[in-house]
Amino acid sequence: MNNPVWIIDDDKAIRWVLEKALGRSGIGFDSFSSADDALNALYDNTPRVIISDIRMPGTDGLKFLSKVKADHPQLPVIIMTAHSDLDSAVAAFQGGAFEYLPKPFDVDQAVQLIERALAESNSQIEATGGVEAMPVLLGQAPAMQDVFRAIGRLSQSHVTVLITGESGTGKERVAEALHRHSVRSSKPFIALNTAAIPKDLLESELFGHEKGAFTGALATRRGRFEEAEGGTLFLDEIGDMPTELQTRLLRVLSDGHFYRVGGHVPIKANVRVIAATHQNLEDRVKRGLFREDLFHRLNVIRLRLPPLRERREDIPLLTRHFLAKSASSLGVEPKRLTEAAMEVIKFHSFTGNVRELENLCQWITVMAPGQQVEVGDLPAELREPEAAAPATESDGSPVISSAVHVVDWTLGLAEEVARRLRAGEVGIIDDLTRRFEESCIRTGLAHTGGRKVEAAHLLGWGRNTLTRKIQELGMEGHDEHADHV
Repeated sequence: MNNPVWIIDDDKAIRWVLEKALGRSGIGFDSFSSADDALNALYDNTPRVIISDIRMPGTDGLKFLSKVKADHPQLPVIIMTAHSDLDSAVAAFQGGAFEYLPKPFDVDQAVQLIERALAESNSQIEATGGVEAMPVLLGQAPAMQDVFRAIGRLSQSHVTVLITGESGTGKERVAEALHRHSVRSSKPFIALNTAAIPKDLLESELFGHEKGAFTGALATRRGRFEEAEGGTLFLDEIGDMPTELQTRLLRVLSDGHFYRVGGHVPIKANVRVIAATHQNLEDRVKRGLFREDLFHRLNVIRLRLPPLRERREDIPLLTRHFLAKSASSLGVEPKRLTEAAMEVIKFHSFTGNVRELENLCQWITVMAPGQQVEVGDLPAELREPEAAAPATESDGSPVISSAVHVVDWTLGLAEEVARRLRAGEVGIIDDLTRRFEESCIRTGLAHTGGRKVEAAHLLGWGRNTLTRKIQELGMEGHDEHADHV
């Protein structure tokens, strides 16, 4: 979710009217039914303009404005207000609102106001070198310093970049930094997780579609390539892209133009593509799951992000940053860790990398009883001895040992679903189900020494079902020892 305009209103009808108006004007948007949802989303993305109602359940528009201006003073915020709220409108201006929009409003007037705010936002970004929404990248470890140097070297380049690294290492953050430091910084940065979009919708999501192109295509729709015109398109989890769409992407990168679904007029693509994956693409190429020619098109410059276990010296710095960030969002004082507690955190395995550390800091901010956090205040899974860092498959995924302490995994699942919902992702169940089944299969085969019949029985499947699942998930290359019965 990284559209330039955010709409915040608990009234579904108001959101619908603004969505339709912005859609007709070709302006990208994301909608929220509460200010609290929008504040959560601000952790991951920063829009160019926000238009918010003033009276909503939970955090109201004026409190929301105050919080946004504290962290993003240059971000234009338009406050919508009823006639009886004119005193509040004055307060909104005093709080730094860009403009107020009285209800009921003229739709064309609203769009003109939003366009003026976008122009103001763009001019401020240009004046500051495009760093207003600069993502936080922290690290003193040599591996991270190499990443920072690479970002600097690539600042004047349009070259395609492939970012690799385990889940949670911050690949989208690096992609945002590459964009913000590039000559395209005043243009859009559009992110798309290709693994989160259902296969039959991904083509339209990327390239758009013409009216009547398929059932339900009631209007022409721009795709992500058009939304990113002049800027950067970030394609996350590129290794999961279906083969037929790999062909279309290759054609765009080769020819510099594309067609909307159902369209016959070529559209020029002036877009820098940055791709990312946690998978081993060379291995997927060998197994026929990823086009070799597309791999070479994407693999012009490769940036590898180190897992957190390779940069443990950065954990105290990151921990203090995330504790301060969590405290700021809740309006409380940051928690302080004792040296002993910091040592426990520093040597935790963090298989979820930086994302897991950030979630831990949120937990500490909410759950730790005092301002000073002792070892005993940390979650049980950190305080209990862990096994050595888990071994990994060739694609970087962990081989789970039964010796590793297991927490209530449903809590982690719920957090992941909530994060994806806040990010506006779709197809969540399909993606998580695929990852769940893949993890069960890997662990089951590891437990049985590769014996499929035994693994299938323990997992509750027949052998044929297990074999079919392995094929569907593209795991054939990972079960070369799984032919025993």
